[in-house]
Amino acid sequence: MKEVDIIIPVYKPDENFLALIDKLEHQTVAVRKIILMNTEQKYFDRLTYGTSFLEKYHNIYVMHLSKKEFNHGMTRRQGVKKSDAPIFVMMTMDAMPVDEYLIEKLTAPLERKEVAVAYARQMTAEGCNEIERFTRKFNYPEKSSEKSMEDMDRLGIKTFFCSDVCAAYRRDVYEALGGFVKHTLFNEDMIYAAGAVKAGYKIAYQAEAKVVHFHNYTCRQQFHRNFDLGVSQADYPEVFACVPPEGEGIALIKKTTKHLWKSGNKRLIPKLYINSAYKFLGFFLGKHYKMLPEKLVLKCTTSKEYWEQDQRRRSGDRIDAARGYGKAEGER
Repeated sequence: MKEVDIIIPVYKPDENFLALIDKLEHQTVAVRKIILMNTEQKYFDRLTYGTSFLEKYHNIYVMHLSKKEFNHGMTRRQGVKKSDAPIFVMMTMDAMPVDEYLIEKLTAPLERKEVAVAYARQMTAEGCNEIERFTRKFNYPEKSSEKSMEDMDRLGIKTFFCSDVCAAYRRDVYEALGGFVKHTLFNEDMIYAAGAVKAGYKIAYQAEAKVVHFHNYTCRQQFHRNFDLGVSQADYPEVFACVPPEGEGIALIKKTTKHLWKSGNKRLIPKLYINSAYKFLGFFLGKHYKMLPEKLVLKCTTSKEYWEQDQRRRSGDRIDAARGYGKAEGER
């Protein structure tokens, strides 16, 4: 029987989070341990106070950290250290399993030693706008596939595409490759996948493993998200410099335009172009963030805490837990 742990970064959980946990506890492949890397304890306590949450689920481990400590790479590394299962699954708390076969299907490709990581198909649901719906289908098609160095000429940067919204990792490969990067604003999954591909492993896309996950981002949100994406790519040129991502974005715009035209949604085409302009501007500024003044960088990013971490990292400072670990300023 497979031994699988699940690691989920958590921030401001709500009732949907409780539904997620319940679905994970009723999979055809039993989950050995669910490790919750929770940011700011007060929000977690607010949801679970007065309930039997931790008594009901005996396999849940919760580690609290402050918002100042959260980092996409390091927080996940810490979560992995709390697990010793041969396979671990990274998820986000807004990814909802479609059925009880998620873990079974997701981990199946890892039975072959050449596969380092497998990621799930992200589905849409009621309330998703048409542009986002097509984007999900573009990035997560109905057919499963595998990617390796042999696909670089054909797929470009998509060779490294992987998503920790829901992805399963082989621990032996993870340890051999050194795990997730310790300090990154974004893209810890793709950075890891790139290292795996360059080391001779394959990345599996498992379309039969399904989660509901989508976002109806505003133009402003698209800008901030793509700024952070650009920063992460600028910080890891050894991963991304050899495969420029712009061509993939242009292909998506062209195919989305064609889809909107044929599906009777022509009125959404101007919105598509405006959204794409915001995304491109954010990405461009992020890629060149080192040329920008600090105040502008802080206005563009989604995470001011990351830049505070970056300053502390460079200066060697550390967070003093005694001065308010996991608490907001007003609670200290």
